Amino acid sequence: MNPETLWSWQIWAVLSAVFAALTAIFAKVGVEGIDSDLATLIRTVIVLISLALILFAAGKLTEVGPISAKSWLFLLLSGLGTGASWLCYFRALKLGPATLVAPIDKLSVVLVALFGVVFLGERPSLNGWLGIALITAGAVLIAFKR
Repeated sequence: MNPETLWSWQIWAVLSAVFAALTAIFAKVGVEGIDSDLATLIRTVIVLISLALILFAAGKLTEVGPISAKSWLFLLLSGLGTGASWLCYFRALKLGPATLVAPIDKLSVVLVALFGVVFLGERPSLNGWLGIALITAGAVLIAFKR
């Protein structure tokens, strides 16, 4: 990876974290007074429309080429996983405080690292494993405070 590429993915990752944090706060307020599954549907429709508009504005809807069966399968599985995650996340936000739900949700970072090792053959460095352990410890400390 060259420095330009490295900086690029880091910026997008930080923006993802910022928007994910805002999502938790907005969703916690938005789910009050309505069914959490309905809230998830509303959010999903908004995401779908927003992405379609972005792709249309960027001219990327006309650039669609052939998509392999493998890509379709794994995008389908990813979409199903996203839907299940969102349903569970909104239900958790409906029942609990965002300050406790979000840290447990972020254990997905730890699970991605573990799944990456098992299924993708990725090998985090010693510092990577230390960071994964610290994320785990932090989430547990926040979520299970007594």
